[in-house]
Amino acid sequence: MARNKYESVLQQMDSGIVLFDSSGVLSFINVEAAKLLDIPRKALIGCSLRELLFHPLIKKDKRKKILRLYKDTILTRKRYHEFSDRNDRHYLITVTYGDQMDGDFLFSIKDVSDFKRIEQTAYQNDKLAILGKIAAAIAHEIRNPLTSIRGFIQLLRPHLMHLGKEEYARIILAEIDRANDIIFEFLNSSKPSAPMTSEVPISSLLREVVLLTESEALMKGCEIELEEDPHGDTHYVSIDVKQIKQVILNIIRNAIEAIGHVQEDRQGRIRITSEKEGRYVAIRIRDNGIGMEQKTLEHLFDPFFTTKAEGTGLGLSVSYRIIKNHGGIIDVDSKAEEWTEFVIKLPLVTP
Repeated sequence: MARNKYESVLQQMDSGIVLFDSSGVLSFINVEAAKLLDIPRKALIGCSLRELLFHPLIKKDKRKKILRLYKDTILTRKRYHEFSDRNDRHYLITVTYGDQMDGDFLFSIKDVSDFKRIEQTAYQNDKLAILGKIAAAIAHEIRNPLTSIRGFIQLLRPHLMHLGKEEYARIILAEIDRANDIIFEFLNSSKPSAPMTSEVPISSLLREVVLLTESEALMKGCEIELEEDPHGDTHYVSIDVKQIKQVILNIIRNAIEAIGHVQEDRQGRIRITSEKEGRYVAIRIRDNGIGMEQKTLEHLFDPFFTTKAEGTGLGLSVSYRIIKNHGGIIDVDSKAEEWTEFVIKLPLVTP
């Protein structure tokens, strides 16, 4: 009775549980673990490790993961193992063995995707905070000497005029002002100011952005399609229009550039939609450009990360912070050589 009770508890757990006896035979597996393997429990009980590896119902990708797990945990005696599946779900496997198990091996499989997501968000915010501090330090350390140089050049200007070299003074002052402008832009972009919000219908903002980018897109052989909410509803958001417009423009221009790298036999399209999703309005910007590999997606919002020869790597990291400052969510998905889709979710204004 006690054993049946314990097995019943293990079956209800949200973690996968697998038990191999001392001879390497699978003696217990719960529903969650069988679901991960995508095989009925009854077809697995009594299988040796070798039989499990060559089981006719085991898919090729899962067979590779089992083999890697065997090497990591049994052969090298590691107690922890991490892996991710094709849906980008992350799992932590813990193995328990030794005297307390009487020669048996107990595997516990826990879905840690949510924890990974929180960890990644915290890591991203830390990097953006560091970037803001670097920007402030650069602004302070460079602006002061530039101000002094500018003052001295202005004092020397009459002497340069007397020598017929006033043009030199004009060029130096113009370059100093340009350097100050670059520093100012970098400081503002790496640490966006608090949003100056106003309530606006998201549809009018998107129409305005399309008008700003339509001619540029047409010149690059690209068509922008804007689709209104399928239910015909008008959704209001409280946003800093200038900042959100900056984010959307940046994404659309990236899409135009991505489409520009595609072979000419494909008609370039950027499709923009907006629709209510829970307490948010979701803006989706999808292009049929060159897409991105998974490794690129993982670092896309990192400061200074860029795949462009002349890029700064600040555009999307700034966009990430702007959306977060608005209480929103920004995400991206892509398939190499086929498409990329950005999703921006902004909180709806409740009536």
